[in-house]
Amino acid sequence: MTLSAQAAKQHTEPEILITEMVQQHGFDKKYLEKLFAQVKIKQSILKAMRRPGEAKPWFEYRKLFVTPKQIRQGVAFYKQHQKALQAAERQYGVPAPIIAAIIGVETRYGRNTGSYRVLDALSTLAFHYPKRATFFRKELVEFLLLMQEISMPPLTAKGSYAGAMGIGQFMPSSYRKYVVDFNGDGKRSIWEVNDAIGSVANYLQAHGWQAGQAIIEATQVQSGTADALLALGLKPKYNLTQLRKKGLLFSGKLPAKQKASLVMLKTETGEAYWLALPNFYVITRYNHSRRYAMAVNQLAENIDFQFHIQQRF
Repeated sequence: MTLSAQAAKQHTEPEILITEMVQQHGFDKKYLEKLFAQVKIKQSILKAMRRPGEAKPWFEYRKLFVTPKQIRQGVAFYKQHQKALQAAERQYGVPAPIIAAIIGVETRYGRNTGSYRVLDALSTLAFHYPKRATFFRKELVEFLLLMQEISMPPLTAKGSYAGAMGIGQFMPSSYRKYVVDFNGDGKRSIWEVNDAIGSVANYLQAHGWQAGQAIIEATQVQSGTADALLALGLKPKYNLTQLRKKGLLFSGKLPAKQKASLVMLKTETGEAYWLALPNFYVITRYNHSRRYAMAVNQLAENIDFQFHIQQRF
């Protein structure tokens, strides 16, 4: 595509979206034209999309999130917001340490919710990132609808380079669908910590969280069978009896009918295998990464252990 053709395309795409918002959702055309005239396309966002942290091997990725500092801050967050975390656990069935760990991985317990204007981020990716333009264009539409619903000026909302917002880093479509008013003030705000806690729990429950069930178990596989087991996918479709026939070597106490999948992650000493249960898969619905889900699980385990140790004294 020539430079002139690119410029024409970049000029017309916002106009097409504006027309869509006017015709389909009743927005004022002049308002949107004025709004998009203030959008700033960020090259730093496009660079960030090309180097996501999820590309790191597990043993390096883990060091970003499962650290003594993150665990200490997680315990402090648990203590400070214990009432809301435990209320969310009772209502949605999601353990308080898992909720805390997701918030810890996403925003360092609310300390870093993002500095990009969400409108800039989503416009940059919708109009200048062809690889995922369809997804981000949809989120841009959802964002405009959301800002109208919660009466928030679009240029004031800030988030990540990918357009995720608030303490729980919800994309606009997820915000509209899963954010709850958990503090009872009549508003749904992902920037308010109690609402964020309830919303993270609500999101996981809605995606199939099984209360009281395990998340992941270490396992081994027969030589030469790992690739075939991994090829079955991350979603738990097969039970342990079926997986054992395919080469799984798991000697734990889970029932034979338990559905699971195999996860392999690279450690400093080589490849390691885990049996991923449905709740592990649910965590990957928050971020579609095995490394992410493992980091959340291990951070949660450490927060839970340290919290209860300190409660004894």
